[in-house]
This record gives sequence, C-alpha cells and structure tokens, in this order.
Amino acid sequence: MSKRMTRREWAGWTAAGLTAFTPAVPAWAQPAGTIVVRQTAGTKRFAEEAALKWQPALGNTAGSVVLDPSRTYQEMLGFGGALTDASAYMINQLDPTTREKLLRELYDPAELGMTVTRICVGASDYATHMYSYDEGEPDPELKRFSIEPDKAYILPQLRAARKYNPSLYLLASPWSPPGWMKANGTMLGGSLKPKNFPVYAQYLVKFLEGYQAEGVPVDAITSQNETDTDQDGRMPACLWAQEHEIVFVSQHLGPALEQKKIPTKIWILDHNFNLWGRVINELENPMVSRYVDGVAWHPYVGSVTAANRVHDLFPDKGMYSTEGNFDATFSIVGPMTFGAGAPGGAGPEPGAAAAESRPHRDRMSAEAIARAGVGAANSVRNWMKCIIVWNLVLDENGKPNIGPFNGPGFLTIDSRTKEITRSGAYWAMKHYTHAARRGSKRFDSQGGAEGIAHVAFTNPDGTKAVVLSNVGAARTIRLQLGGLMTEVMLPAHSVTNLSWT
Repeated sequence: MSKRMTRREWAGWTAAGLTAFTPAVPAWAQPAGTIVVRQTAGTKRFAEEAALKWQPALGNTAGSVVLDPSRTYQEMLGFGGALTDASAYMINQLDPTTREKLLRELYDPAELGMTVTRICVGASDYATHMYSYDEGEPDPELKRFSIEPDKAYILPQLRAARKYNPSLYLLASPWSPPGWMKANGTMLGGSLKPKNFPVYAQYLVKFLEGYQAEGVPVDAITSQNETDTDQDGRMPACLWAQEHEIVFVSQHLGPALEQKKIPTKIWILDHNFNLWGRVINELENPMVSRYVDGVAWHPYVGSVTAANRVHDLFPDKGMYSTEGNFDATFSIVGPMTFGAGAPGGAGPEPGAAAAESRPHRDRMSAEAIARAGVGAANSVRNWMKCIIVWNLVLDENGKPNIGPFNGPGFLTIDSRTKEITRSGAYWAMKHYTHAARRGSKRFDSQGGAEGIAHVAFTNPDGTKAVVLSNVGAARTIRLQLGGLMTEVMLPAHSVTNLSWT
C-alpha cells in the first residue's frame, strides 16, 4: 500500500529534482568582488573611476557587448615599441636620473609595462649614421665582425629594460646586410647575392651570439625588414625575392640556428598585409614551416584581415604586428558581431601611412587616443599576439633620421629642452598592457554599438579584462556576462578598461 507524501516531503523532492536538472553555472559567470574601471577621456589619463558591480541581467539586452570567457583564442605576447638607434640616442641625451626614470616608466609592469621591444640589426633609416657590423672590403670569414656600435647606448638601455621587466621579449630585424654582400655594393637598397646566403646566415648568428654575450639574449629574429622593397636605394634596405627567402630560411638561417643550438625563433615577411599570398606559399614549403615560428606583419598596405586567412591555413604559426602606429589598423566600426577571430571593421583601414602624416598635435588629441584603441582592437581580433609600434622616441622633427621618411615618435624628446611628450597612442597602449599581461588569452566578445571597439582577455592569474574604445559621442554601454550585466558610461573619444576576478 503506497504512502501519500506530505507537503514538506513533496517540496523537498521537487527542490532536489530541480537541482539535479539545473545546469551548473560556470565559474567565469560567478565573478567575485567589484569591477575596477580605468578611463582615458578629456583631460583624464588612465584614471581610476568609480567601481562597478555585476548584477542580474534584466530587460532588453539588445546592443550589449556579450562576453564569453569559455571561448578563447590566441595567447598574447604583449605590447611594446622599437628601440631604434635613433630612439636609443634620444633617450641617451637625457641626464642619467631622467633617463633611468623614463626606462622604468616604459618597462616596469606597474607603469606602462611594455613586454616586447624590437631592435634593428645594424642601422635602419632611423639612425644617427649608416652602419653594419662588418662594413668595408669583402670579409667572408667575418674576421672584422663587431657589435661595438651598439655598446654605446642600445645595449645598456636593453639591460636596463630587462632589469625592470625580466621577461621582456626582444625581436631583432635586419634592414640590410653589409654592403659587400650585396649586388650593388652598398647598404642602400639592392639585394643580397645568393652566393652570400651562407655567410649572411653566419653574420646573423654572430649577432645573436654577441648580444647573448652582452647579457641581452634575442628571442626572435626576422629574415629581413620589409622583404618586398628596396626603398629605391634611399635608405638601408634589401629586396628579397620570395624564392630567396625560402632558400635562405630553410637551407641557411634555420639550420645555422639549429646547429648552434640558438633558441631564437624565426619570423618571416616583416612586411605588409597585402603580401599574404606570399606568406601562404612560403609556409606551404615544409622546410620553411619547420623553422618558422610565425609571421611579422606591417599595416602600411592591405587589410589586417589578411592575417585571418593565413591563420586559418596555419593555426600553429603566430601572427605578430611588428611595425606601425598603434592606430595603424583603425577603422570606424559598426556593431561588432564577429565570428571566431573575425575583425568586424566596416571597410578597409587607412593604414599607418595615413597616421604618420597626421599633424603632431592631432596625435595628442582625445580622438587620436580613441583611434589608437580601435586600431589595437582590430589587430588583436585578427590574431595578433603582439603589437610593436615604430620608434619609441624621436625629437620634435622626427629625427635622428637618415632615410626619406619623417614620422613622429611614440614619445617625443625636445632636442633643446629635453621635455618628454607622450602621444595619444602611449595612453591607449597603457590600457592594453594592463588588460593583457604576458600569457593572457583573448576571449570572445560580441555585439555592441556603432563606433565602439571591444576586445577581452583572461590573464594567467584569473583576472579578466575588457578594453572598450569609443570613437563617437558619449554613450552608456551594457556588458553581459552569462546571466549577469553591468553598465558603463563611455565618454566621447575615450578608452576604458574594466577588470574583475
């Protein structure tokens, strides 16, 4: 004979059943504590605003930025700039106390916190003079080789940088082999004689060994800066045919590093997005693919979406933005409803060439800061693991400079007063360096509103962050995280960080 349940027993049974069939809420949708807000807008620079809280999501969520930390993409290497000979020279003009203070500001994780730096193998167009490490008459045994030119101020500054950030990642890019290795006999333009591929590989090996001996190991090297142009012989440069880069990397540079057990990674191309077809053809060669860690991209021609095409075919190769301004892939964006890794821009980007031509005062404006935030978001959403800006420091005239271009620096040091001026891109970068620490991963963010760019990260310590860049009028944006939401006010032409655990 069955027993009838009491009301209390029925209620307990029902609750237990509902619990059994209710899916568990993932940890990422149960954030603890408040949301820390940092904002750059108007006269505020990376200023802490009133904290926010996650609340149950109610009402219409149309126009929200929807966050999903369970869907992650590339692991971030970081953000930084190029310490060219010109930049290191300008920093060296400061008195020792100010110089050390600036280096700490650039590299200390508590301040700007750059985690990646690019250097030049010999002189680039931004240098005080043209030099290689073995210039003069032919020297096939490299008996004359010396990195002495870099010992005056480049190497000391790199050692100081690693003191403030021991995990600083160093990329080296050559602009030209020594003149005697080339068909035209000079570092200005031209191309490398194929018969000198073996000795040039040893030249780069000696450079890496020399830096290692100075306590500054180099983490990655590109085969050539801007492989597809010799700049009409107006500056240190070298033209590399596609088949020559294939031969050099697969038969000379890669094996030379392997033989010497040098762990430095090789990145190819180091040039514009429009050359994505060349990259695919090179990586299809198994011997090239064996030695290549990734692709170095420049934004001056083509669209950042090209990196998506390469990533889709070679997902094990890293995508790296190695030159340009922070806003180099800027585009006015519509509502950001992207697929995995898709960019979400509305049309082609103007590229960094347009950015370099902007007046210096424009690069200091609130609009410039917001543009830089959008450009960085476009790059990261297209699989870039790092963004390295060109020329950390120049003077007010874009000098020192031995080439035909005259872009402004990330920072400016006045040649007379030694006053330091920080560009809008500097402040945009600070939002990214603090949102995405080394080893963080980009996670999925969708939706939003016209004129708003967003990109989100989860860090190794569990902290999560989203960077919101607004190139339009002031508006309030809702963020949705699982069944929770919060709203944040975005001033006109602003960059905002939200971070939580």
